[in-house]
This record gives sequence, structure tokens and C-alpha cells, in this order.
Amino acid sequence: MSQKLTTLNDVAALAGVSYQTVSRVINNSSAVAEKTRLNVFSAMETLNYIPNQVAQKLAGKQIYTLGLATTDLALHAPSKIASAIKKQANELGYSVVISMTQELEAAAVKKAVNELLAQRVDGIIINIPLNNEQAIEINELCCNTFVVFLDIDPVSPLRSIMTNSFEGGVQGARHLVELGHKSIALIQGPESSISSQLRLQGWMKVLNAEDIQPFSLLRGDWSAESGYQLGCRLVAYPKKPSAILVANDQMALGVLRALHESGIDVPNQISVIGYDDTDDSAYFYPPLTTIRQDFDLLGRKAAEFMINLLAKSNIAPIQSVLPTELVIRQTTSIFQLNHELNSYKLAQQLRNIANKLSNA
Repeated sequence: MSQKLTTLNDVAALAGVSYQTVSRVINNSSAVAEKTRLNVFSAMETLNYIPNQVAQKLAGKQIYTLGLATTDLALHAPSKIASAIKKQANELGYSVVISMTQELEAAAVKKAVNELLAQRVDGIIINIPLNNEQAIEINELCCNTFVVFLDIDPVSPLRSIMTNSFEGGVQGARHLVELGHKSIALIQGPESSISSQLRLQGWMKVLNAEDIQPFSLLRGDWSAESGYQLGCRLVAYPKKPSAILVANDQMALGVLRALHESGIDVPNQISVIGYDDTDDSAYFYPPLTTIRQDFDLLGRKAAEFMINLLAKSNIAPIQSVLPTELVIRQTTSIFQLNHELNSYKLAQQLRNIANKLSNA
């Protein structure tokens, strides 16, 4: 029978302290009393608990490791960013340890970070949406370990590197307004996502400047399925929008499916703009107009940012913002009064014919 793996929770229980305290002890935090530290070390020795990375360092091996705390890697953006971080770190002589959470509650995020701290990583990159209060708490938890955030408020005083989601939102909304659209539905991402909030702010800046009220404001969960469901809701309205702004490409894919099933021509009846410029968006039907954010660049820059901090040879700025780009394909076109105008013209023509017949 295999022996049960000893965990940090086991050490905490035996020492009579919290999971976080054990993590701080392992991470050599100065915020732990010496008596508590010795108590935790005693519990670790009793349970024969030594994290793998710690064991290797105690054996005199020089190890360079970055930790990545991330959301669900089944989603396109997190997986692309993680891949780029790992590739760039490996090229610079660092390995990468990944701790993933599908839950965004504070406790789940702390657990993911503590798993990395327990492995004595040299620095931690966090690709989980956090508000300022949560981010500051996580930063304090990490004590002397450098942390770089990828999805926090850009005005936060903490180290971060992000794409400019606000400007990306502005670019998408401005494109539709320049095409003459005034009836625009908005589909944003989860409320917890800072990036989603910033895209919405960018959309609203343009619409407010043009005195345009959104046709509707709906919220999805980044998945194609949620985009499809929200698209079906939009096409069920008696009066439909002339355009839809969507906060990511996967939800836009679902929207396009809903419009197609309803017999709505894209872009001649309804224009659609996504966000991300995923690898597949050029092959949607029709090919998707979208806002490009370079996930590969973001991941590589995040790894470089952290390694520069650790090397202290080229200290990066506190915040770094990467640009976005409008990519115009075939899901947007100049606004036309389509079927409403055609119905009006047909009715007018029928009246003219009736008048001519009556006068004959």
C-alpha cells in the first residue's frame, strides 16, 4: 500500500498553526515568531515533510524556479500565456511550477499561491483577476518573494504587466461608431475580471461621447456556450441591434452561431466584434473582426519582467502596459437600414402602384 503524502495542512495541524503560517516559515518570512518557527520545523521533522524544491536546495543544487498561479488552463488566454511564460523562462534558465485554480474566491487564490511558496520558488507570476485589496493581501502573503500580477487594476501600486484592455475597448466601439452604428449590444465577461471591466469602460467612453445608449448589456463567462445563449437572447427581441461588441473571441463564436441559426446575415444585418484575436478567429465564419492582444508577448514579457527583478540587473518599471490593435475582417460593415428600410420602400412602392391603378 502506498504511503499517504504529507501536506502543509498536516504540518499545520501538528504544529497547531495555520496553513499560511507554515507557508511563511518555509518561505523564511520575518513575520513569524522564532518560537512558532521552531515549532513548525519540529512538526516538519516529525512528519518527514520536506518540499521537493527545498530538498534539492538543501542538497546544494542551484535551482532557478518561477511560480505561476493561474486560472483554468482549459481557457484559451490563460493557456497561451502560461505556455509563453514557460517557454521564455526555460530559455533564460528558469523552470516553471504552475498552480491552477478554477475558483476565484480569496481562499482558493491563497491556496494556489501557498502551493508555490511551499516549493520555494524564486518569484511568482499571478494570472488571476484580483481587486486591489485582494492583490495587496496576496503580495503581503508572499513577503520577500517577488510577485508580478497580470490581471489587476492598472492604478494599483503593485508590480504588473498587462495589455491595455481599456484602449482595446475604445478601439472596438470606435470602429462601430465610425461605421454608423448606433444600436449596439454589449456582451462583457465575468464581473470578477478586471480586464472585462476595463473593456466595458472603454466601450462606454466612446458610446457616451456619441450620446449612444447601449441596446443591452449582458454578461457571459468567456465560453462560446455563454456567447451562444446570449446571442439567442438578443435575436429573440422584436427589435434587434445593428451591432454587438463581445468581450472575447470565444463568446463571439457562440454569438455568430446564434445569429446564423436565426438566419441573420453577418455583417449586413448585424456586425460583430470580438476581443483577443485568437489563432482561430481568422477562420470563423465569417472571419472575425476583433481586438488583438498578444498573449505570447504578454507571457514572454512577464517572464522577462520577473527574471530582471530577480537578477536586479535591469529593474523593470512598476507597471508595464502592452498595446492592442484593431483587426478588421468580415464581421463588420457600414450600417444600413437593411430590412426596415426595405420594408418601408416596399410599402411606399405598393402605395404608388395602388395610386396609379386608382387613377387609371
